Amino acid sequence: MTQTDPRSLLYRQLDPARAQALTAEALARCDDGELYMQFIASETFAFDDGRLKTADYSRDAGFGLRGVSGEMTGFAHANEISEESIRRAGETLALLDPAKGQPGAPPRQNNRHLYTDQSPLDALPFAEKIKLLETIDAAARARDPRVVQVTASLAGSWSVVEIVRADGFVAHDVRPLVRLNVSVVVEQNGRRETGSFGIGGRRLYDDLFQPETWNRAIDTALAQALVNLESVAAPAGEFTVLLGPGWPGVLLHEAVGHGLEGDFNRKGTSAFSGRIGERVGAPGVTVVDDGAILGRRGSLSIDDEGTPTGETVLIEDGILKGYMQDRLNARLMGVEPTGNGRRESYAHAPMPRMTNTFMKGGNDDPAELLSRIKNGIFAKSFGGGQVDIVSGKFVFSCTEAYKVENGKLGAPIKGATLIGDGPTVLTRVMGIGNDMALDEGVGICGKGGQSVPAGVGQPTLLVEGLTVGGTG
Repeated sequence: MTQTDPRSLLYRQLDPARAQALTAEALARCDDGELYMQFIASETFAFDDGRLKTADYSRDAGFGLRGVSGEMTGFAHANEISEESIRRAGETLALLDPAKGQPGAPPRQNNRHLYTDQSPLDALPFAEKIKLLETIDAAARARDPRVVQVTASLAGSWSVVEIVRADGFVAHDVRPLVRLNVSVVVEQNGRRETGSFGIGGRRLYDDLFQPETWNRAIDTALAQALVNLESVAAPAGEFTVLLGPGWPGVLLHEAVGHGLEGDFNRKGTSAFSGRIGERVGAPGVTVVDDGAILGRRGSLSIDDEGTPTGETVLIEDGILKGYMQDRLNARLMGVEPTGNGRRESYAHAPMPRMTNTFMKGGNDDPAELLSRIKNGIFAKSFGGGQVDIVSGKFVFSCTEAYKVENGKLGAPIKGATLIGDGPTVLTRVMGIGNDMALDEGVGICGKGGQSVPAGVGQPTLLVEGLTVGGTG
């Protein structure tokens, strides 16, 4: 192993052959499990109110050792990758009951790479990164005299992981991740409103430094803020709602996606439990999770158990087809893993998680869908939301939305929240646009105290009878 090999960052105090021997020894009595080693370097820069507020850089390395026996999991981690610390972690697994079944088969090997193995952190000097944020700040303020505050941030990380199993399987992945965010506050006649835009993915910083990219970020954030300056109080009641393409797929992610993860369904706590083969959505509604899209924020060449990612069809033409699975839940449910075993870092055990989850496009013209609405809402962008996994009930706030009257966009509205439940929403889809889009690459998904990058997407959707909580 050469010093230019990223894996050398994991094997400074440990020989690869010893890592395999220690893993085989520690997991000898287990059904499944792995040694997960990780090195990660990350940086964050934030320019706020005309000056640099944050410049953070961190490096970390460690391992997580997991053993699975039946439904029991033993897990130990340390921030030192050495023979002694792995041995000590292995003592934890001795507390598990010996496995009674056959050990799980290893994942299939994967030689497909969905992103560069270069580090975005090293490609550009510190001064250029700060200069970009200064330029964005100045350009945004020059756009409009109503701009009173600008926040621009740049973040990047580079992670090297290696997965070692007791059966001799070894896989590794090198994962870049970048993100640029711009937020603008405007003021007019004493009223302040905000707009924001973010873009990123598993790539280098290159395109984020292109003027067309950061200018688009400024223009989009500013346009949203100025629209909100003109907004009126949102109406309340039940309306037909037109959801925009791309980022509004976050509603689908939360309201439906989590309910289609294997652990909730194995335990019977999801609204979709035991419903494979049943109609759960309107005809034409097809929802997939695909972790194998080139360069996307939620993509992974392999998941955090070593399983190659791919497209998993969850709902096809309204019929429930399957769930997202890690190895443990797949084995206990008698199905194949889908490449959705994910963890925040070496300090966490994997669980079934989404990668890039989206609804596929239909055949409807988005303009024609708008024309169908007599009295409703067009929700172009969302902010935060809350979801109950068991029931699928959700509350989402709109960051940019408009009244729709007689098929035409009306005044922008402020304070609109969409209230409903995921399974019901899917059955009320009345039109599916031909403009499917993925989000720009800023999603962060939380579950069980762990956060991972994720992608969302959808076409323009016409949904009948959604409850809108308003302020007017």
